[in-house]
Amino acid sequence: MLDQTTTASHLESVQTQFETVRAFTESLCEPLEVDDFGLQAMAETSPVKWHLAHTSWFFETFILKRYERGFKPYNPQYEYLFNSYYNAVGQQFPRPQRHLLSRPTVSEVFEYRQFITSKIVNLLKSLTSEQYDEALSLVVLGINHEQQHQELLLTDLKYNLYQNPLMPHYRKTNDDNVSLYRKPVEHDWLRFQPGLAVIGKDVEADVNSEFGFDNESPQHQHYLNGFELGNRLVTNAEYMEFIEHGGYECSEFWLSDGWDVRQQKQWHAPLYWFKDGGLWYHYTLAGVKPVNDDDPLAHVSYYEADAFASWKGARLPTEQEWEVAARNQPVKGRFVDAYYLKPVQATEADDKLLQLYGELWQWTSSSYSPYPGYKPLAGAVGEYNGKFMANQFVLKGGSCATSKDHIRSTYRNFFYPEARWQFSGIRLARDL
Repeated sequence: MLDQTTTASHLESVQTQFETVRAFTESLCEPLEVDDFGLQAMAETSPVKWHLAHTSWFFETFILKRYERGFKPYNPQYEYLFNSYYNAVGQQFPRPQRHLLSRPTVSEVFEYRQFITSKIVNLLKSLTSEQYDEALSLVVLGINHEQQHQELLLTDLKYNLYQNPLMPHYRKTNDDNVSLYRKPVEHDWLRFQPGLAVIGKDVEADVNSEFGFDNESPQHQHYLNGFELGNRLVTNAEYMEFIEHGGYECSEFWLSDGWDVRQQKQWHAPLYWFKDGGLWYHYTLAGVKPVNDDDPLAHVSYYEADAFASWKGARLPTEQEWEVAARNQPVKGRFVDAYYLKPVQATEADDKLLQLYGELWQWTSSSYSPYPGYKPLAGAVGEYNGKFMANQFVLKGGSCATSKDHIRSTYRNFFYPEARWQFSGIRLARDL
């Protein structure tokens, strides 16, 4: 057990982070009207109201229910309504029907949030030495879980608002007008020599160690052949060339499954793009904007990313290549707290590798699979990552909707290959 001074300092740090993250989630809702909270345009997205309730459900179900003396559920039915996919907890309200939950009301959900926040703060002050390590690790997991839902809240909201022909804006963002006068960064290749690399995070039981999800571990060795990585993300202008040269009509560049999806869904451009008067525009969280040639391309699926890479005579990086290239680079970029809420162009800098973090999640060619020796967490929280390790691909780097203190080189995001509503982009790679 830690000494009292260290314990008190750590508890205070966790409590501060918990309260800060909870408050930030609610601040993201400030521009919304009550009518916006229940939108759900497809099964893969969730209403804002549901995200607000589910993140509170997580703390109540996995922490308060286990550690609070004399625990009583806030509302017994919430365990069913706001359970996402934890079968060990019980049944879940059908995901595609979350928009039908007009009750509890928005104000009632905020009351629920305030209640759970207060309960967790009180619990942190009353933990016994026997509860300390395990309870604190679950609170930190819950904090990171809520940060994931902050990003989902924004990406889901963007897709849901986009269905409205009025194309309403969510909020005014920090448009980078200065970028219009900056010299674009030319695409270049950076070389990495072959060798044995240590991949993943050494997730310790010590609650004071830097957080990492269970899917980032265990650390293991992986041999990499020599490779080259693009110095920046693929731009809108570069992707326009792909469109104009018939990239969406040429099956030879596409994976078979990707070509089937492209035909079925009638893809001809990235999500949110449309032409008007011969010019490209796209929908952003600040409303409709002209597509800036030099900004990074966003909202493409794995299939589109792979087809573009094939057209360019390149490929997508593996997650191991990306991690090796990024691990000694500082975590800097445009994150959610900058309120750009869209990626912006690379700028001239001393860094050789640009736009590694923030801006856009970057598709890799790596399937989302367990690392050698992977073991999911015990209990219901073991369903957090392990159960999804099939038929998805890994993305790296975070996005303009990610919190800066949430991302690291070992972080493994994952989505199905046809997903486009996330802030996802492309970095090219090729063999030496």
